[in-house]
Amino acid sequence: MKDTVPFSRQCLFAFRLAWRQMLFHRAKLFAAVSGVMFACVLVFFQTGFKDALWASVLVSPSKMSGDLFLVHRQTEAFWRSIPFAESTLHRMLSHPDAQEVISLYMGFAPFKNPVTQQKRTIFVYGYDLATDLLAIPDVLRQKDTLKNADTVLFDRASRPEFGPIADLVAQKGPVDTELNDRRVSVQGIFTLGGSFSADGNVIVGETNFFRLFPGRTPEYIDLGIVRLKKGADIKAAQASLRTILDQDVYLFTAKEMQDHELGYWKESVPIGFIFDFGTLMGLIVGMVIVYQILFTDVMNNIPQYATLSAMGYPFRYFMLVVFSSSLILAVLGFVPGVLVSSLLYNVAESNIYLPMPMPLSKIIGIFLLTLGMCIASGFLAMQKLRRIDPAEMF
Repeated sequence: MKDTVPFSRQCLFAFRLAWRQMLFHRAKLFAAVSGVMFACVLVFFQTGFKDALWASVLVSPSKMSGDLFLVHRQTEAFWRSIPFAESTLHRMLSHPDAQEVISLYMGFAPFKNPVTQQKRTIFVYGYDLATDLLAIPDVLRQKDTLKNADTVLFDRASRPEFGPIADLVAQKGPVDTELNDRRVSVQGIFTLGGSFSADGNVIVGETNFFRLFPGRTPEYIDLGIVRLKKGADIKAAQASLRTILDQDVYLFTAKEMQDHELGYWKESVPIGFIFDFGTLMGLIVGMVIVYQILFTDVMNNIPQYATLSAMGYPFRYFMLVVFSSSLILAVLGFVPGVLVSSLLYNVAESNIYLPMPMPLSKIIGIFLLTLGMCIASGFLAMQKLRRIDPAEMF
């Protein structure tokens, strides 16, 4: 092919040749597309589980209505909080921009399934419900029902091992069971969602929290929330309040608290690395499969390539043919991979009770990874063409 031929037409001719070569060996094409699809599904699932982890650990912090948050410096993660003196929180009220402070108490306790009588650990939130700390519509609507002793709200997104609480409440009203070996009444349902650290959640009033945890006292809290006056500069107030804080307490903005939570799971726990490694292995498996298919295709067509070389076709044209084959495999394997992954995401969400989002940004990102995987395989496969000899046509 003469160099005077426009590059766009060279690409078109190369793509047409690559497509015809692949259609000629339909069984190999099917195997290659299946390999790419398998790699896509594996990558989607690894990234999906990682995203589910990040999303689940931020569910609770993102629902809290506040401007600044006090956390003990030894608190590694939300579910492993270290209590600190409530007096530290109340000192925040000395700032002219501080409007309100809220104390949050948290803990794990065994919850008895009212049907099977089996116990499973659940996460308990306790606070003054009049403060509307958790900005969840169902909680705000039902907060008055928790004024009575030993009453709780149950998270309908908890794992089913806790029992069909939501169905029982809808059918019969309040459900009696046990929480931390104390008789309680489930008065209503809300939706929050579990996480890798908590299989389920319940909300109680501040007074009921100390009935459930007699070893805890109001003088020590797990998390302190500061609400500033309307129009106050959050960063300026944060800098000013830090000057009166003890050295054993962090003062975070909402974004900083979420980053602190994510930092624990990304740096202190190997789960994120495991998912990233699984993603890498999926790409390597896909690359090996595509390489084998493309290399075999190149070897089978060596006489044809030698003929084209003798006719004056440059090496660049052969590169375009192989890369066109890579692009075709990437697209043909990715499309069913997305569809299968979307279906499996729904199946996984209904079984692990964790969110597995599939935004457009993830789809585009994984397609680019898939395309890069196929192009890398094509680059390796075409090395044989660098040494092509027109004599091989005979």
